[in-house]
Amino acid sequence: MNNSFLDFTAKTVLITGGTRGIGLETGLSFGKRGALCVLTYRWGDHDDVAIYEQFEKVGAPKPILAQADVANAADTKALLEELKNSMDKIDIFISNVSSAMVINCFEDYTLKGLKQSISYSTWPMVAYTQEIERVFGAYPKYIMAVSSTGPTDYSIGYDYVAASKTVMEVFVKYISYRLRKYDVVINAVRSRAIKTKSLEATFGKDLYEFAQKFVPDSYWIQPEELAEAMVGLCSGYCDTITGQIITVDKGTNFFDNLMEIYTRTQKAKAKTA
Repeated sequence: MNNSFLDFTAKTVLITGGTRGIGLETGLSFGKRGALCVLTYRWGDHDDVAIYEQFEKVGAPKPILAQADVANAADTKALLEELKNSMDKIDIFISNVSSAMVINCFEDYTLKGLKQSISYSTWPMVAYTQEIERVFGAYPKYIMAVSSTGPTDYSIGYDYVAASKTVMEVFVKYISYRLRKYDVVINAVRSRAIKTKSLEATFGKDLYEFAQKFVPDSYWIQPEELAEAMVGLCSGYCDTITGQIITVDKGTNFFDNLMEIYTRTQKAKAKTA
């Protein structure tokens, strides 16, 4: 049991895309506070033993690793029915999966591509929530959706993902209203680019190196920082915050712009003068 004052012992957390990046760090953040984490994956190069060791290292219960395609309704149903055999509820659901489909030009737009993006980046939040209620007889108390600044800020080739995240964020607001009578708390967290394998898969491996020329390391959000924000929102101390799109960015969205880069450059020149 972790010595944190936030105790999630006896709580079950289901995290889609939970075996790496933001999903894995979120699992570790809840796990070290006593939660039993179910981490789903579709494919990937994760190492089961390495993940178990990471959880053991922070004093967390051994997680359940479950292969399931979030866009496949049969997989979703089978997973939750299997979990029902070993637990009686899902307390927290983290919808974390996204589809990194890169767009190079307007001619790349297709309805099929958009639907595929939505099937991974948007709909699992809805489908899992509905299926959890069907199987367990109750909705999760807390639902968290992992979004990005894509809906409001331009990113290279991010068209489909940004559109899908926009739809997801709208659903967060409406689901907050629809499930209000069940006392469900649902929010989405946005962050700036986080250095994960998904960042490299979407934008290429050179982006981070290029960004370092203009963006200090302290401006970047780490996966564990976003994870800790979600822990706080699911702690019971923030239940009046629901139906919200919360930006986790250290305040940089306001000041990290051309003017601020110019100011830093001028200060650096003054020091070397």
